[in-house]
Amino acid sequence: MNALQSALSKVPLVAILRGIRPHEAEAVVHGLGHAGWGVIEVPLNSPQPLQSIAMLAKAFPQLLIGAGTVLHAEQVHEVHKAGGRLVVAPNFNAEVVRAAVDLGIPSVPGVFTPSEAFAALDAGAAALKLFPAEMIPPAAVKAMRAVLPASTMLLPVGGISPGNMASYLAAGANGFGIGSALFTPGKSADEVERAALDFKAALAGTLRV
Repeated sequence: MNALQSALSKVPLVAILRGIRPHEAEAVVHGLGHAGWGVIEVPLNSPQPLQSIAMLAKAFPQLLIGAGTVLHAEQVHEVHKAGGRLVVAPNFNAEVVRAAVDLGIPSVPGVFTPSEAFAALDAGAAALKLFPAEMIPPAAVKAMRAVLPASTMLLPVGGISPGNMASYLAAGANGFGIGSALFTPGKSADEVERAALDFKAALAGTLRV
């Protein structure tokens, strides 16, 4: 079991905190941790993302803190230096995946087709981000699941809500990345925690064990 699988074993949800600022990050992530979420992603197109990652990695060593929107291999090294232990991307870039593998941290590239999925796995991806999920319905996930290795982690991202998680799980998804439905800039830590608990409750009602 890799670090990502371990962190998602209890609550298979990734918090995508796009736009979060360093001064609000600790309170928001404290609430997410309290809600049981174990994987936190700070996209690199957020304000001062490496500062937030460094602070969160130090404050919450029990959580898997990493970066999203990692587009270049040199950014992988910057994230690792800041203390990040996960890199996520909206696309598949073999150099990004290999840089993460070399540093011993999980890489989750974004894929849209089976060809991208197999190429990403060959490069060493720890899981696959199915993005944008609005364009990859459950039927497509089911078709991809049928041909991919059974151990492949599939995480739909984009447009995921408590109401549509059951269909994706039934199709073979392993978990989800949740962005604007969970956090938007200016949202209070209490509001984020309540949304996190709502997602967790919905998941508990639909997850097959």
